[in-house]
Amino acid sequence: MIRVAAVGDIHVGVDTAGEYRRRARGLAEHADVLLVAGDLTRHGTLEEGRVAVEELKDAPVPVIAVLGNHDHHSDAQDEITKMLQDAGITVLEGDGTIVECNGTRLGVAGGKGFGGGFPGRSAGEFGEQVMKEFVRETREFSDRLRTALTELDEQGADVKIALTHYSPVKETLAGEPLEIYPFLGSYLMAEAIDEAGTDLAIHGHAHHGTEKGVTSNGTRVRNVALPVIKQAYAVYCLEPSMARA
Repeated sequence: MIRVAAVGDIHVGVDTAGEYRRRARGLAEHADVLLVAGDLTRHGTLEEGRVAVEELKDAPVPVIAVLGNHDHHSDAQDEITKMLQDAGITVLEGDGTIVECNGTRLGVAGGKGFGGGFPGRSAGEFGEQVMKEFVRETREFSDRLRTALTELDEQGADVKIALTHYSPVKETLAGEPLEIYPFLGSYLMAEAIDEAGTDLAIHGHAHHGTEKGVTSNGTRVRNVALPVIKQAYAVYCLEPSMARA
């Protein structure tokens, strides 16, 4: 059994330094790994990035994170990524990693992701260049996600999780205005997740959304945005025998 703690959208600021770290006390008693689904900061400044590092570094379990749209706002995402990595935190962007948990190899692949919408109400890679670039961003990320998830099998992963900021399904967006669904996620990520055979998909971003959803192929999806789960982290228990059963 692998106990996976997950949270997104902690949105730390200089004025909240130490707050999330205090809320997450006792993490090792409840989980074997912590996944952070983006938006670690409010505006993606270096100052906020340093606070995020302090909140997550020296955690009693491995920490794997992706960045969110807020973490990109000040164009300091590369510097924030390096600070996190220097502190021992794994940051994914279209790639994957494997963590040994109680003799089980947990594979996690992911990245920020992007928008575009869902079947019947999605943007197409057609028309103006800026529209094609918008959709191409999601398509190219989804292709990388599919490859990274597939490569986890080759690396001997017993359980696989997709970790993104944007949502791969519309079900976990319930509660958000319908008009902004295309800016909260894309079905292209769900297709990649299903085609690669994945046990669980974790995302954030939708503060007014719903925790639980599922892809068309039955992959469980969980929205772990802090305003949704209303606690320092949610915990999901996975067994290798459950994998893609």
